[in-house]
Amino acid sequence: MTRLSAQNLSYSYGARPVLKELDFDALPSGKLTALIGPNAAGKSTLFRLISGLAKPATGQITLNDTDLASLGSRERLKRICFMPQYFAANAALTVFDVVMMAHKQLRGWRVTAADMAAVAQALAEAGIGHLSEAYVSELSGGQSQMVSVAQALIRHSDVYLFDEPTSALDLRHQLEVLTRIRATVQARDSIGVVALHDLNLAARFADHLILLGQGRILAQGCAKTVLCSPAISETYKVDVEISTGPREDLTVHAYAS
Repeated sequence: MTRLSAQNLSYSYGARPVLKELDFDALPSGKLTALIGPNAAGKSTLFRLISGLAKPATGQITLNDTDLASLGSRERLKRICFMPQYFAANAALTVFDVVMMAHKQLRGWRVTAADMAAVAQALAEAGIGHLSEAYVSELSGGQSQMVSVAQALIRHSDVYLFDEPTSALDLRHQLEVLTRIRATVQARDSIGVVALHDLNLAARFADHLILLGQGRILAQGCAKTVLCSPAISETYKVDVEISTGPREDLTVHAYAS
């Protein structure tokens, strides 16, 4: 069973502290965790620290009792897959090419028939098989985001980090992406963490929620525990009501205070 935890994490941009002595318990493998919180709460910064793109000022992040700081960059890249919020789509490459590059990044560059089939399957699962020969520089924002999802899911990692993977997608594609992410995390018994602004999507798809605010974790646990916490209203500065639908799913109703 894969375990990811953090102890006493702090990080600042210059003189501005972003994360302050942050701790989180071992995240459950085979489950999807939603990282929620207002803008500038530190969600993207936390992902950068876990992935190794930034180093904490204090504290450590452990994966299966191994301090991630002790891993080489190649080993960390193999074990942690990070999909950032913005996808750079200026290269003169096709969608098939960039997903193949993600697939071969840690496997050597000789392409086999099995590699070709794996990429084709990943594109089909992401619903973008028809874009296989399109150039990434010509894609819409939503299409680019779907390519990023395919790049992430074709890799087999211990931890998957998705920074707002639904932000540029319409409703149907939001549901499809989160369904695919959750299914992949469950099937591979990996740890999946997805940063979301939409609390209703978090309630519907996440098994575990972490509420981040002012650089600290204010609540964590199942959707009902976190979304019913007074910390939600206090953090987002809104009045919140929670209702339960016919499928026992939670719906968040927010009103300006």
